[in-house]
Amino acid sequence: MKKSIVKMNGMKFAIPLFVALAYGPAQGLAQPILDPALASFAVLGATGVTNVASSTIGGNLGSAPNASIGGGYVFTAGSLQPNTALAQQAQIDLDAAILAVNAGPGTSIGPVLTGTILPGIYDVGAAGTNIPGNLILDGGGSNTAVWRFRFSSTLIASEDSNVSVMNVGDGSGVGIYWTVGSAATLDGDTFAGNVLANQLISSNGGLTLSCGRLASAEGAVTLIMDTISGTCFGTPGSGSGGFDQGNPTAPIPEPEIYAMMAVGLGLLGWVGRRKKLKEAAAA
Repeated sequence: MKKSIVKMNGMKFAIPLFVALAYGPAQGLAQPILDPALASFAVLGATGVTNVASSTIGGNLGSAPNASIGGGYVFTAGSLQPNTALAQQAQIDLDAAILAVNAGPGTSIGPVLTGTILPGIYDVGAAGTNIPGNLILDGGGSNTAVWRFRFSSTLIASEDSNVSVMNVGDGSGVGIYWTVGSAATLDGDTFAGNVLANQLISSNGGLTLSCGRLASAEGAVTLIMDTISGTCFGTPGSGSGGFDQGNPTAPIPEPEIYAMMAVGLGLLGWVGRRKKLKEAAAA
């Protein structure tokens, strides 16, 4: 009877342990930083949104608490949200998102960003034209690459600047965030990711941000014949939901999970072999 209990207990504890090792907390999650209300916006202001000529918007466009949002928009998705409950909640989400991006240590870089930059958390110097030309964000083949750029004061992308993304697969889990302590000036032709600024966000016209959004926590957003979309056009990034790290329910196994799964399988095998030896000895 005692031997039987020992064998049953071995299997009883080995199987749950294997399951816990294989499916437990060691799995990472691709967690979006933007909560749902904010993620629904392509453009969000606090003191208003202005527009010169026609701008194309792929997502909600609104402002809170100031309801002034102008007109002249062509929507491929979303609608106008002048100080609606959704816009008010998006502003709360924006405060939380800025805190999340700014949390934790980063690597000092800049103040001039050019060439190719790999995924990481970067603290950008305050002075100078931050993006004077072409900037490539290279994911190195990972579709879960994340960049966090944190500007203590201004972000200035010159009229000769272009920000592009490469080597991220379909971009389904990619995150790109730019937090700006004061104003963001985006005068180049293309940009990528989520610009989360405290103050004014503006362009000199004709900006294409086809995967991300413009959101000001305390200031206005000014548009001039721009194309801004919170959902991505084409690839890369066609499944990324605006470069906000994809689907929060999709588990991404971390490297150590495979080692722990091997341990669990080995433990089950050991219990099985021990059971056979005991049965042979009793026969």
